[in-house]
Amino acid sequence: MKIHEYQAKALLREFAVSVPSGDVATTPAEARAVAARLGGRVVVKAQVHAGGRGKAGGIKLADDPVAAERAALQVLGMRLKTPQTPPEGIEVRSVLVEEASAVERELYLSITLDRARSTHVVMASQAGGMEIEEVAAQSPEKILREWAHPSLGLADYQARRLAFGLGLAAEQFRQGVALIRNLFALYLAKDCSLAEVNPLVETRDARVLALDAKLNFDDNALYRHKEIVALRDTNEEDPLDVEASKYSLNYIKLDGNVGCMVNGAGLAMATMDIIKLAGGEPANFLDVGGGASPEQIENAFRILSSDPSVKAVFINVFGGILRVDRLAEGLIAAAKKLGLRLPVVVRMEGTNVELGKRMLAESGLRFVTATDMGDGARKVVALAKGSR
Repeated sequence: MKIHEYQAKALLREFAVSVPSGDVATTPAEARAVAARLGGRVVVKAQVHAGGRGKAGGIKLADDPVAAERAALQVLGMRLKTPQTPPEGIEVRSVLVEEASAVERELYLSITLDRARSTHVVMASQAGGMEIEEVAAQSPEKILREWAHPSLGLADYQARRLAFGLGLAAEQFRQGVALIRNLFALYLAKDCSLAEVNPLVETRDARVLALDAKLNFDDNALYRHKEIVALRDTNEEDPLDVEASKYSLNYIKLDGNVGCMVNGAGLAMATMDIIKLAGGEPANFLDVGGGASPEQIENAFRILSSDPSVKAVFINVFGGILRVDRLAEGLIAAAKKLGLRLPVVVRMEGTNVELGKRMLAESGLRFVTATDMGDGARKVVALAKGSR
């Protein structure tokens, strides 16, 4: 789950991570009022779940409240298009108005999970304000890394080593060490999957500030954080993703035309791979889980069929916890209720598989059965191409 910059900065303040003073506004008049409270120059920043806002015209400098109101008028309601947004862009519904900082240097700081080492890694670089992926590819030596101990966390000496590597000295060094420690505490306490500050800045008046902030959260831990769930903005998410989450379905929209319904993330990945091997393109990742009910299967079918890019559906299920006859029951009920017109290829194995196949065969519906994954992939790709 992602949240907006202004929400992330509110959490940073709770953990004593220094950020510029500011507040969110949803109208030009509110932006003017915030700027008046702050006094002096301000920055008006579009609030969307995407990077690259500055290059897209979503960040504007204002010298006074009137200019802040004018900037908000330009930004609010615009469809911001960046490399991280859908092609049609994202509508800006709010802006962050905050004090302009006299930046001396831009740095980079982030915390995420290093799956290869099974622990958290803190990364820092003096190449802040840039695309960190480009820095990693072109100048990997510019990225400093410190791996936290799985039980003991990030040690003080590691935070000092990172601050020293960032070139911080004297009072800024002490601020930097505290900021790194506090950001790590936030990362752990809120079950983040990513805590990124880009840029982290050193100002001309000797402050170290998180000028931007991005926090992503582990969806599997959200049951522990109702206060984080309350920050969710469904306007920033794909409508089908939002619909799927209502029924505990794991759904991710992709660019192809073959809809996929599976049970299990590993099987989902294998299914997408084999569709591409057969010359097709998956339209989604949809995992109904191990114990899906007929109602969940019906909702999964409805979500798949509501995507106009889907031309054929591949159902690839291994029935362990989810019995095959239970799957067949859900498929038949969903197809009848929804009046499904899309071609559907079904590959099923596992508990009660013969009963499940017989139920499909006797349903009178036009399910195409497959003998194995390869056979199913070839059939569904052919059907998807034939329906274009």
